[in-house]
Amino acid sequence: MQKKISFSTYAVIGTMLFGMFFGAGNLIFPIQMGQVAGTNFWPALIGFLVTAIGLPFMGILAFGLSGSNGLRELAGRVHPKFGVVFAMALYLTIGPFFAIPRTATVPFVVGFEPFINPEHVSLYLGLFSFVFFAIVYYFSLNPAKIIDYIGKYLTPAFLVFLFFLIIIAIVKPMGHFGTPTGDYSQLAFITGFKEGYNTMDALASLAFGIVVINAIKGLGITDKKTIAKATWKSGIFAMALMMLIYGLITYMGASSVFTIGTFDNGGLIFAKVAQHYFGQFGAILLAIIIVLACLKTSIGLITSCSEFFNSIFPKVSYKIFVLILSLLSFIIANFGLNNIIQYAVPVLMLLYPLAIVLILLTLSSSFFKLKQSVYAASMLLTFCVSFFDGYSTLVESLPGATIPLFESLKAAYIEYLPLYSIGLGWILPAIVGAIIGNFWPTGSKKAVIQ
Repeated sequence: MQKKISFSTYAVIGTMLFGMFFGAGNLIFPIQMGQVAGTNFWPALIGFLVTAIGLPFMGILAFGLSGSNGLRELAGRVHPKFGVVFAMALYLTIGPFFAIPRTATVPFVVGFEPFINPEHVSLYLGLFSFVFFAIVYYFSLNPAKIIDYIGKYLTPAFLVFLFFLIIIAIVKPMGHFGTPTGDYSQLAFITGFKEGYNTMDALASLAFGIVVINAIKGLGITDKKTIAKATWKSGIFAMALMMLIYGLITYMGASSVFTIGTFDNGGLIFAKVAQHYFGQFGAILLAIIIVLACLKTSIGLITSCSEFFNSIFPKVSYKIFVLILSLLSFIIANFGLNNIIQYAVPVLMLLYPLAIVLILLTLSSSFFKLKQSVYAASMLLTFCVSFFDGYSTLVESLPGATIPLFESLKAAYIEYLPLYSIGLGWILPAIVGAIIGNFWPTGSKKAVIQ
């Protein structure tokens, strides 16, 4: 007989899940979205919540229902080699290429850059990120105690200060909502939907899902249905808390424009809001708490990425991967927050549709009996579109990267593929691929990775 799970247990697992997800990007993107969405606050926020809340929840639930022992095995349902390649691409994205460097640049931008002469920003960013990743490296070698300590004390302290700041912003608003700018003026929902990609939480859910499953199994629960039930209940707790915070942070950004002006990234907006209400002391206090919270996130990401790559390349020790990933993250962090965000977006536009389709296929796998051909065909046709989504976003930043053949194919997509012009052109190909794969006569069943 399976052990009955109490509400307090759901809350503990949900809090752990919240702690894993809520990092630097969860702060900076909703507040900036609020500034540019203005009076289109609600459609932008709802679109953002679909990808920043709904998809991560479904990703966690997909692990609970699938019984997979990790992302490599889950993505291996497409093909074992795809499982390895996709898992590596995802871990590099939420790891040393984008997410981990961001854990250093966000606290620097929030807490230190406003007080530094612009001519010396690069130097101080280098010094700060070196110390930051030296600490991350040290604790990642044996992370259990420090993660537990920060998770119990520092994250709650951060949330207390954050809620205090948000409540003050609601009670004493900085101003009224401004006029929507850019794509938020006409396509607020879709733009918010794509903005949610930047949190990387749907990708992270595929990497962190197994952590939640193992925590539930550690309670002595082995029944698949009970695990799924525990997963979605814990997920609801975590996502409800994140939804509340996202809504309040977006409101704070939307009401701030007429008082503090607009800035290039959400880190600077947060710093100016804290400084507006509490002066320099408030900005410094916010910086300290964010540094500590980001340290926890960075240690967790370095640890999980190192464990993954050590499983792929067992001849290279875990400690060597910790060193390599820490050094790589330090180097990339020094390109600055704006550049990290700029170059992350094309990669996210490529990977996110694949992650979404993988999650949806996993959740609906009982309808097609785990046929590998369904996974393969749907993911292949999705990739044929998401590749050009990533390419298009890259070209917007680097016009010199234009390739004539790709431009011709993109023009054909724009002309004939429904929803492509708003960044959702992958939906129809994914559905068509699933239908083709379901009727494919030689479709094999679930791929097994040895």
